Amino acid sequence: MRMAAEFENLEKHYHLGDVVVKALRGVTAAFPEGDFVALMGSSGSGKSTLLNLLGALDRPTHGRYILGGYDVSTLSDRQLSQVRNQLIGFIFQSYNLIAQYTVLENIQVPLQYRPGRPPISSRDRNRCLDLAEQVGLSDRLDHRPYQLSGGQQQRVAIARALLNDPEIILADEPTGNLDSKTGAEIMQILGKLNREGRTIIMVTHEPDIAEQAKRQIYMRDGMIAGEGIFPG
Repeated sequence: MRMAAEFENLEKHYHLGDVVVKALRGVTAAFPEGDFVALMGSSGSGKSTLLNLLGALDRPTHGRYILGGYDVSTLSDRQLSQVRNQLIGFIFQSYNLIAQYTVLENIQVPLQYRPGRPPISSRDRNRCLDLAEQVGLSDRLDHRPYQLSGGQQQRVAIARALLNDPEIILADEPTGNLDSKTGAEIMQILGKLNREGRTIIMVTHEPDIAEQAKRQIYMRDGMIAGEGIFPG
């Protein structure tokens, strides 16, 4: 089975003055293509550090990380940025939308980071319009974030994450700021994306949300403390 991402003896250390904080302590894990994983654990358990490394937003202190067949440790910053842009879509708890941009402009943001930064074409715009329709926002294209509900803002973030057709979606507490009904709607969207073949790795502290993933990984003290399989 082909792997979307895999770790071997991964460690991440941070230096706070003379103190070394070991955020990850020898993590080994594999994420097959089409996986849907919930990362769980208390604050400080290492789950957010693990997600940052998965997204190639940070580099490990020790160990090996293979992302889509690329050894992250051998890539330059430029190559890493290109791989990240091609392979990964990010969804954040706080949405991370640009306040002065419309819904359509926020969805278009990843286009600004393409190599050479070519101008946005009619084909690009049509792709953004299609994504807006997929997440149910065709009637909100000219709205700005302050004119949207939390669930609508998260739908914009999902459409933006899908723009470059990523193989892997990393979601950091995607339902954390939403009521239960809206959170369920967001999880339906993520479930559909997974059924289409995308790998989804999600940090959550909500057991009912984690149970909707195919499996759960439990973090404690920078290590994997256990793993569960959801029978359904």
